[in-house]
Amino acid sequence: MGGAVSAGEDNDELIDNLKEAQYIRTELVEQAFRAIDRADYYLEEFKDNAYKDLAWKHGNIHLSAPCIYSEVMEALDLQPGLSFLNLGSGTGYLSSMVGLILGPFGVNHGVELHSDVIEYAKQKLDFFIKTSDSFDKFEFCEPSFVTGNCLEISPDCTQYDRVYCGAGVQKEHEDYMKNLLKVGGILVMPLEEKLTKITRTGPSAWETKKILAVSFAPLIQPNHTDSGKSRLVHLPPVAVRSLQDLARIAIRGTIKKIIHQEALGRAGDGLKSPPRFKRRRLRRRRMETIVFLDKEVFASRISSPSDDNNNCEDMEEERLEEEDESKPSELKPDPPVNFLREKVLSLPLPDPLKYYLLYYREK
Repeated sequence: MGGAVSAGEDNDELIDNLKEAQYIRTELVEQAFRAIDRADYYLEEFKDNAYKDLAWKHGNIHLSAPCIYSEVMEALDLQPGLSFLNLGSGTGYLSSMVGLILGPFGVNHGVELHSDVIEYAKQKLDFFIKTSDSFDKFEFCEPSFVTGNCLEISPDCTQYDRVYCGAGVQKEHEDYMKNLLKVGGILVMPLEEKLTKITRTGPSAWETKKILAVSFAPLIQPNHTDSGKSRLVHLPPVAVRSLQDLARIAIRGTIKKIIHQEALGRAGDGLKSPPRFKRRRLRRRRMETIVFLDKEVFASRISSPSDDNNNCEDMEEERLEEEDESKPSELKPDPPVNFLREKVLSLPLPDPLKYYLLYYREK
């Protein structure tokens, strides 16, 4: 599945390509995609394919194509403080990106059929929290994962503001999925070979929009026990944050504001824009195509801008590239600094408190 945009050399270039093709259209979604490196969710021996717009599957581990995830993120219309349920949460890649937008007072739950994939997702989540500098740019709604079949969720579970299902939903399960939503909520799922957005506008009122043609492996039907009873899946409780946790969120937020004010003071009337170092990319005309890979299919649906606009943009990029190459190497920007970490470490606090404020992070 995928192949709608050109392969990137790294995560940022992949996101550039998704933006150019209009799969990523909002700033919040772009920030979330840039914050989490897709390659971190691949096994080491397969990382060469991480920045291609293709799905990847190895055993029970599966990632959809980047163009599909970006369409899902845009369709969910995420906002801070919402509750989110990911059915077939897999590696946790999508759940972690969603958590960056939901913020500390959201709810982020996932249901995954395979216990080995749950363990893989927990490892990747721990790696992101402990090693990624981008983690400190956000207040994170950490996902919680439970093992089970998403068609066996306990009927007394809470309803959610946003729901995504990462497997093909049979028509007979459509109402089951809709009932997981609060009024005003949004459900995104593959239904009858179309990625579909359903908005609950009232207790029994719905708006449905077909986004694009896809083909996902279907939901696996429940495997009943010998007694004929299903194994109910109990979702994590909506926990109230501890006073200690709330204090950490508040302190980190205050430090970020101080850093921002100090930066404004140094810049005078605003933050200085970093030097512009754009990659030169070949712009291609987009056409209506269908691409098949394994069990999934993607049909592109974005038309290309005019050739005249492309030519102007190409000339501008070539000029910028020539200017960049003419600059001495010492003028290249330094690697980004984690100002929050530096500020916390400089505070006159006991080391255990510093490490707590930094989520015991390794870098």
